[in-house]
Amino acid sequence: MAWIEIRGLFKIFGPHPKEVMALLEQGHAKEEVLSQSGHTVALQDINLDIEKGETFVVMGLSGSGKSTLVRCLNRLIEPTYGQITVDGDDVLKFSDEQLRQFRRSKMTMVFQRFGLMPHHNVLENVAFGLEIRGVGKEEREEKARHWIEIVGLKGWEESRIGELSGGMQQRVGLARALCNDPEILLMDEPFSALDPLIRREMQLELIDLQGRLNKTIIFITHDLDEALRLGDRIAILKDGQLIQVGTPEEILENPADDYVRDFTRDVNRSRVLTAASAMIEPYSVVKGRSGPRVALEMMRKDNHSSIFVTDYQNRLQGLVTVDDVVEATHNGVKQLIDVELKQVHTCSPDSTLDELIPLLAGMKWPVAVVDSNNSLLGIVPRVAILTALSSQEAVPEDPGNGNAHGENALEQTELVSIKS
Repeated sequence: MAWIEIRGLFKIFGPHPKEVMALLEQGHAKEEVLSQSGHTVALQDINLDIEKGETFVVMGLSGSGKSTLVRCLNRLIEPTYGQITVDGDDVLKFSDEQLRQFRRSKMTMVFQRFGLMPHHNVLENVAFGLEIRGVGKEEREEKARHWIEIVGLKGWEESRIGELSGGMQQRVGLARALCNDPEILLMDEPFSALDPLIRREMQLELIDLQGRLNKTIIFITHDLDEALRLGDRIAILKDGQLIQVGTPEEILENPADDYVRDFTRDVNRSRVLTAASAMIEPYSVVKGRSGPRVALEMMRKDNHSSIFVTDYQNRLQGLVTVDDVVEATHNGVKQLIDVELKQVHTCSPDSTLDELIPLLAGMKWPVAVVDSNNSLLGIVPRVAILTALSSQEAVPEDPGNGNAHGENALEQTELVSIKS
């Protein structure tokens, strides 16, 4: 069971929604319903599951229904039909008092235009929600100062709102929402009024805050780049209908229809796709206590001139080349751990391809993908990045390019030399 469940949600603006439901059941489109009945179908049969601690982005063009959807969650707009449950509680069955408590403590909204009070200073604005709840002045100011510092505005507590830049005002709005310690943050295009540099700064700030706070965030935007940057998952709406739900990579890799495909056409895929999506199985791996002849035989078998070395817990130790192995054999070395291993660049599975490209420039070997224990999960050679970024089939490997997944075959003379 998801933490937030939305089932069969409709919002129809107009005096006779039941008549409109009949038209929708007959298959009439939104435009036909408007022309025949004068009613606007803002949301049509929305079904969504949102997990606790998830940053869930709802996106679409103007008129898609995204802002209506987020306002239905806290009943700033009353749904026409459907069900919304949060942690098992049916929000649509709340009494007025239950709804007030829900909005004050569990689900808070951050608006696009900040909604700040210009006649109050920063501290008073941030503490305002606690004041409404009847929290004493000393306690609410202590909490407000904490969140002001968290969002990077320490020292501005006594400043008036008109003295702040747009980005600073948005930080005040965010601090005010967080000061109530809500479990869910609803954010309706909160950064769209900011200039691009400040907007990017606020996006990074939100990512950093989410990493520390682990709130459930439902974020509304019309900007796909913003959605891809922020969202754990993305829901795309069109004309009040849900078109696709998926991770950023799923949206890019498998668009549901031409509408989504048009959205994603100009996206810089390298900033979204991760090492996990591009990595391949390590082409050849050997344990560090194995001998050089074992490594040589594995390289011959796999047709590569280098091999990754791990310990018995699969933790990456480094890489050894055929030249290293030949020299070690001639010198009577018995185990690879006694060979000076070459170090390779490593990354986490969540690293973006944009981050990996500079690492691979000029490198003979791929980047190794490792987990928090340095266990080898896979490798990302340059050809894998080209394949991931291309909508075409994989680029044929060039066996002469000297790279990990298309290395030069072992020289037969080297093999003869070692075996004799």
